[in-house]
Amino acid sequence: MKIIIAPDSFKESMSALDVAQHIAHGFQEVYPNARYTLVPIADGGEGTVQALITSTHGQFIQTQVTGPLGEPVVAEFGVTGDGQTAVVEMASASGLALLTPEQRHPLETTSYGTGQLLLAAAKQGVKHIILGVGGSATNDGGAGLLQAIGVHLLDAMGQELKPGGGALNQLVKIDASGRDPIFDQCQITIACDVTNPLLGPQGASHIFGPQKGADPETVSQLEANLTHFAKVLEQQTGRMIAHYPGTGAGGGINAALLCYLNAELHSGVELIMSVLNLEEQLKDADLVITGEGRIDSQSIHGKVPIGVARLAKKYHKPVIGIAGSLSQDVKVVYSHGLDCVFSVILSPCSLETAFAQTEANIRLTARNIAKSFQLGCLSVNRDAVIPQHSISVDR
Repeated sequence: MKIIIAPDSFKESMSALDVAQHIAHGFQEVYPNARYTLVPIADGGEGTVQALITSTHGQFIQTQVTGPLGEPVVAEFGVTGDGQTAVVEMASASGLALLTPEQRHPLETTSYGTGQLLLAAAKQGVKHIILGVGGSATNDGGAGLLQAIGVHLLDAMGQELKPGGGALNQLVKIDASGRDPIFDQCQITIACDVTNPLLGPQGASHIFGPQKGADPETVSQLEANLTHFAKVLEQQTGRMIAHYPGTGAGGGINAALLCYLNAELHSGVELIMSVLNLEEQLKDADLVITGEGRIDSQSIHGKVPIGVARLAKKYHKPVIGIAGSLSQDVKVVYSHGLDCVFSVILSPCSLETAFAQTEANIRLTARNIAKSFQLGCLSVNRDAVIPQHSISVDR
């Protein structure tokens, strides 16, 4: 039996590769002779660089940039083995994980460091940059990124805007004459993990603002400021991006990327699955296992488990989802390719305890799932074991 294990990371807890390995070890207790192929996946957020650079035998590069609150941070990007493509994660420079819960202030956080990271990547001489925009701490519409690459955002007095989404309502003029010309030499592809628009009830501020520290009053202020920002962008570039699918990702950073870097927006999980050649590997699989930190109704909007499940269903493969937690509305995922879903949380506990027990809980959950799968196989008299044991990690 061939089992494909293709999860995303469990955010703030465990990498996608570690999750895949622990699932495999749990399954091995029941199916020691099965053939396991581990394909760590990302959707544009945390783990995107690792997934793509490891698979292409590329190199990882570190550089110091400005963090989300203006502090220096060491961020990482990668260059693929052929030297033609750089892979950048917004989360590395402007990510929520860089801040404590008390430091989450979306009126002040900036995407400036992501712009610096893009510049550093472009200076490697690459022809193509893949930018993953998940996991951001910002809600500035990419204003900070634009400032980092030489675009001036000016108020009524001709002064540069202060960092953060809280200053966007003061924007009067955008001067792009100083934009670094190095971006004329490479194409930027955005690996986007959601389809939410920039504005509206499903937009950047309303959906993602609260997890970045915004209370209802702040959400309203951020929405108003992004609305103003979008109007100025449209006036100066002719691009109508307010309701364009995916522009709500990364605190609205895609709005700036589309308008001033001629970027192309793609589903992050589909892009990465294509690079990793997952479809070809699925064709002869007997079972597919995927997962992420939380599976809920938002998972159907470009997240890894649904991306993997939809691809697997092209070949009528059974798909199991494993998550750190499930929501009350999780049943919606069943109509998008997942056959069943399981949480690894075994009993009520604090978030800290759940993180500490993640490894053991994933293995135990995987073992229990394997036992259930075995029971189903036996009920149809299916021989699911082959005489050779192997675990391979797709590189």
